[in-house]
Amino acid sequence: MRIALIGPAHPYKGGGARHTTELARWLSEAGHDVEIESWLRQYPAGLYPGGQQTVDVADGEPFPNTRRILSWRNPLGWWRAGRRLRDRDLVVFALLIPPQAVPYLTILSGLLGRRSRAGGPRTVVICHNVAPHESRPADQQLTQRLLRRAGAALTHGPTEAARARELAPAAQVTEVRMPPHLPAAAPVLPLSDHSARETLKTSDQPGPEPFEQCRLLFFGIVRPYKGLDVLLRAMARGPEQVTLTVAGEFWGKSEAATRALIDELGLTSRVTLRPGYVPADEIPALFGAADALVLPYRSATSSQNAWLAFEYGKPVVVTRAGTLADAVRDDVDGIVCEPGDEDDLLRALIRISAPGEAERLRAAVQAADPGRYWKEYLDALLSFVPQAEPGPDSDEPGLQPASR
Repeated sequence: MRIALIGPAHPYKGGGARHTTELARWLSEAGHDVEIESWLRQYPAGLYPGGQQTVDVADGEPFPNTRRILSWRNPLGWWRAGRRLRDRDLVVFALLIPPQAVPYLTILSGLLGRRSRAGGPRTVVICHNVAPHESRPADQQLTQRLLRRAGAALTHGPTEAARARELAPAAQVTEVRMPPHLPAAAPVLPLSDHSARETLKTSDQPGPEPFEQCRLLFFGIVRPYKGLDVLLRAMARGPEQVTLTVAGEFWGKSEAATRALIDELGLTSRVTLRPGYVPADEIPALFGAADALVLPYRSATSSQNAWLAFEYGKPVVVTRAGTLADAVRDDVDGIVCEPGDEDDLLRALIRISAPGEAERLRAAVQAADPGRYWKEYLDALLSFVPQAEPGPDSDEPGLQPASR
C-alpha cells in the first residue's frame, strides 16, 4: 500500500514524534510504501507552553522519506498537501492536541474534495488524546469535526475509544495498545550491589522495620495531570530516606509553583529539580542514578515511561490512571497505587523503601519486546483498509524494524 503519515517527526521532540517515526519504520519494514508529511512550523508557541518545540539531535534515527513543508502560517499549503496525497491508499493523521484538527480538516478538503470516501484514500486519525489533559474552548468541537470527517479513529485504550465513539458515532473506532517507541536505546544497566547500599533506621516512621535509601526519578514534561504535587505531599509524610529527582520541562509557570511547594513541605534536601528537555544521550545517566521510576499521574491515556524504565532495568511506582499501569506487574516489577490518592502513594513509598524491596522488584524487570506490540498495532491500523494486502513480512513473528 501507499501510506502517508501526517504528524510530527524530527526535529520535533517527544513521544508523538517518536511514535510517528517508528510507525513509519515498521510499516516500511512490512513492505509498504510510506512517507511522513511533517511540519516546518507545527503550531504557535502559545499552544505549547513547555519550552522549545524542536531539538538539534534526534532521539533516534529519523525516517528517510520525510517531507517538512507544512506550516501553521500557510493554510494554502495544507490544502495543497491534501491534493498531493490523493493517490495514496491510506492517509493517517496523528492528533496530539485538538487545534491540530484545523490544518487536518483543510488537508482532508484537499484530499477528498467532493468525492465520496470510496473514491479517495482511506483516512484514519490516530488519537494520542481524544480529549486534552488541560482543555480549551472549542477543543471538543474540533476533535468531533475531525473524527466525523475522517470517518475512522485508532485509540490507545477503552476510555479513549468510548470518547471517540461518543463524539463521532458513525465513525469506525478501533482501540489497540500503544507499542514501545523509545528513545535511542542504551545498554541495560546491571543490578546494583545491595551490600554497598546503606540501610538507615528512623525513629518517627510507622512500622518496626528500618527504611533504605531509595532514589526515585520523575521523568518527562511536568504538567498538572501528572500528579507531581501529590507525590511531593506523600514524600513529606514518608520515610526521609526517599529522595527524588525531577527531570524534564515544566509546563507554563509550574516550575515556580513546584519550588514553592518543595520549600513549604521542607523537602529542599530531598528533591532535586533538573528543568529542561532531557536529550537521549543523557537518559542513561538519569536512570542509572535512580532506584525506581515514579509515575504519580492523576489521569493518563498512555505513556512510554514504564517501558523506558524497564529498558534500563528499573522498577516502577505507578498509578492506575488510564492504561498507565498496563505494563507493570504489581508486586513483581513495580508497585501500583490509586491515582490522586496521597495515602496510597505514601503506602507505595514505604513499601519500596523497605530493605531489599527495590532490588527484589528490579530482579523481575524485563525489557519489552516491541515486535509483538507493533504487529498488533499495524494489524489494527491496516484493518481500516479491507482491501489491503499484508506486506511480505507482516505475519512473521520475528519482524524487526531497521536500525533505530
